[in-house]
Amino acid sequence: MKPYEEFFKGKRITVLGLGLLGRGVGDVEFLAKCGAEILVTDKKSGADLAESVAKLKKYPNVTFRLGGHQKEDFETCDLIIKSAGVRLDSPDIAAARAAGVPVAMSTALFAKYAMEMGAKIIGVTGTRGKSTVAHMIYHVLISTFAKASADARAFLGGNIRGISTLAMLPEIKKGDIAVLELDSWQLQGFGDLKISPNISVFTNLMPDHQNYYKDMDEYFADKANIFRYQKLDDVLIVGSSLIDKVRAARPPLDPIVPEKIPSDWKLKIVGEHNRENASFAAAALQAPGLSDEEIKAGIESFESVEGRLQFVREINGVKIYNDNNATTPEATIAALRALGENITLIAGGSEKGLALEELVSEIKKRVSHVILLGHENYKGSARLAGILQKAGIAYEEAHELQAAVTSALEKTKKGTVLFSPAFASFGMFKNEYERNDLFLELVRRA
Repeated sequence: MKPYEEFFKGKRITVLGLGLLGRGVGDVEFLAKCGAEILVTDKKSGADLAESVAKLKKYPNVTFRLGGHQKEDFETCDLIIKSAGVRLDSPDIAAARAAGVPVAMSTALFAKYAMEMGAKIIGVTGTRGKSTVAHMIYHVLISTFAKASADARAFLGGNIRGISTLAMLPEIKKGDIAVLELDSWQLQGFGDLKISPNISVFTNLMPDHQNYYKDMDEYFADKANIFRYQKLDDVLIVGSSLIDKVRAARPPLDPIVPEKIPSDWKLKIVGEHNRENASFAAAALQAPGLSDEEIKAGIESFESVEGRLQFVREINGVKIYNDNNATTPEATIAALRALGENITLIAGGSEKGLALEELVSEIKKRVSHVILLGHENYKGSARLAGILQKAGIAYEEAHELQAAVTSALEKTKKGTVLFSPAFASFGMFKNEYERNDLFLELVRRA
């Protein structure tokens, strides 16, 4: 029996948050197969979660408490596994801690047992760039391992759509490398277990999630779990803008600022910010011993991640980019700078409380037409509209994404159409993935 099987077998586990994206379902299936007794509880109703619940009905050791939580479910079990979206200061977590019940998170549990089984963990965090850097590292690893017919394998997990990282454990063996994209909430779980990845990448820290954190110091504190428990023979790579802040936090080892990639490296992804992302990936790939030639070949063959300045298609000479996962003003600014000028921008969404002045300045320089997504819950769109008006920048409002795409294609005779919301999706959409899929569908059938 493997260590993780022994740990989970027979335990009464309350899974807090099932969700609709597939990760929670995969976690519960894994735990059920390990022989745990699982109670799944979620504030969403059974009707809302019907698709997820249906996939788990075949397991007799899985029961459900949907449409709300009950305090005793957090006080009488052996372990709570909470989803990333559940706040640490929630009353349910407080009840568990008061009762002495440990609270863990699935990605951190995966990292703990994967490292115990001899795999290396490469963790990537940061306000911007973490998805691209993580996918780039993974792409280079699988390309290199395939060419070399290596015994080692690479895995990609963490904040990845539809993938239960915990459920990858049965495939892990000594010598494998798992690349984990880690947001601040997932890193709370690393703090609980007092572990950090073997190779950690911390790209940058910018204002975000200020509707969750009381200030930037609290946000940084969660992110800092990526290096807080590293060992002296581990590797820590940080962006130059962060070096002083990270050193002030007194990590166990001295951080490395990556060198710029050589100017003759030809990337398929556009923008100076993506060349910076490539520098993080290159530095991380040097740590497990890849050669410069292997790194260069892999990075040059890497194509964009879906939803991150992704080139979708060209229609009548107009290039269309999907930057759906740009949920902060800074991310949209980076996309605008990467694409130049004469841009039709589709933006807008729900509020995060972030400064918009620099975004408006960039819009004034580079955007020929602005289309804002309008919805009763889209306070971010309304605030951006007010600042655009004050700056003398015209815009139109679209109450459906279909209308925004249609208008953008009609009005753009040359240049680029960029879908880069700068805000969260909630209100008009269930989540950012629904927004992403609809945009791609609309553009591909246009």
